[in-house]
Amino acid sequence: MTSDAGGLLLRETDRRLNLLPRLAECFLDGRNAWLVRHPVAEMVAQRVCALALGYEDLNDHEQLRHDPVLQVLVGKSDLNKQLAGKSTLNRLESGATPDRYKKIACRPERIDELLVELFLESFPEAPAEMVLDLDTTDLELHGGQEGRFFHGYYDEYCYLPLYIFCGEHLLCVRLRQANIDASAGSLAEVERIVAQIRTRWPHTRVILRGDSGFCREELMRWCEQQNNVHYVFGMARNERLRNIIAPALAEADALYRETLRPARVFTEFAHTTTTGSWSRQRRVVAKAEHIAGKQNPRYVVTSLDPAEWPAPRLYEELYCGRGDMENRIKEQYQLFAARVSAETMLANQLRLYLSAMAYTLVSGLRRLGLQATELARAEAATIRTRLFKIGALVRVSVRRIWLSMASSYPWQPLFAQVWMNLRC
Repeated sequence: MTSDAGGLLLRETDRRLNLLPRLAECFLDGRNAWLVRHPVAEMVAQRVCALALGYEDLNDHEQLRHDPVLQVLVGKSDLNKQLAGKSTLNRLESGATPDRYKKIACRPERIDELLVELFLESFPEAPAEMVLDLDTTDLELHGGQEGRFFHGYYDEYCYLPLYIFCGEHLLCVRLRQANIDASAGSLAEVERIVAQIRTRWPHTRVILRGDSGFCREELMRWCEQQNNVHYVFGMARNERLRNIIAPALAEADALYRETLRPARVFTEFAHTTTTGSWSRQRRVVAKAEHIAGKQNPRYVVTSLDPAEWPAPRLYEELYCGRGDMENRIKEQYQLFAARVSAETMLANQLRLYLSAMAYTLVSGLRRLGLQATELARAEAATIRTRLFKIGALVRVSVRRIWLSMASSYPWQPLFAQVWMNLRC
């Protein structure tokens, strides 16, 4: 018996993406080949598929290693032989730096390239424009992990990873300590990603989008020096900005008193800092808003032309569109990106990569198999519950593996449609 018969959709998705074989190539195997019972390709696929199916703990694999469905997903040729157990998989996950006992090492730069390559392959032709979202989140720590620091905003000991998305596509996940600025290291990641994009699409316009944590001179100056790269970043509120938009705030207050409903007035101006932290004047768009009896001003700095992006449209359509990235980061937690309990940061970075690849696999299923269905915009946890968790009776013959799925499964037409979408 199995409860994960719907995991076969992951196998069909991987056939379309060729993700797991290429991920295995990002590892170096220093073991003696004649002593190897569990190849790296099988272990990597086993771990990524298990995360997608909802198995966070390595201890789960003491039972999962016998599951014929997981063996099929991994590509095991002989189902009479077990998959890797918890100890073997632990050596894979914690062996980011090889030693005498852990001889499998990952190459982070290759995994970084693979994430961007999978993104590029998802487009049939070069898009005219793309928006790269930058954001951070907190991964709470409960032990004495390397790089452990207390973060005042989150009020906890944590890591502060950087995520870069384009729509639902994950392009970068970088584990960082919490005693740094939110934008630390983001320029290097953006340079790397944009350079890889430019090799395929030299004329696509790239827009960087982030909150006030990324409103930094080095990022803005770099964008202004590049060809066809722009930015739109939030700005922290201060009294000088508030004084500049005072007439717009007064207008919003008058509208609120007249209608007793939230009122917005947009304005824009050329701005530079008094401290000299900005190297030039830049366009700032301000939203003067009055809600629930109080003022709520917001500010955005951008390099985009006002003729193409007038102030209301720039703020409400472009900048506020970054809110969807919060849902994408939430999906990382649904795929157990918070499993950062290993001793070293390199090992925890590898765990983030495995969760990122599980997300990319599920995202590929959503893009290729769930289009025009009721789950076209469903999150990873919903997809797992409705499509992966199907009870089935498994029978193994000499030439075939038969899965008899439960007739009471309530989403049979949906599963059949998704299967056909992936097989087309």
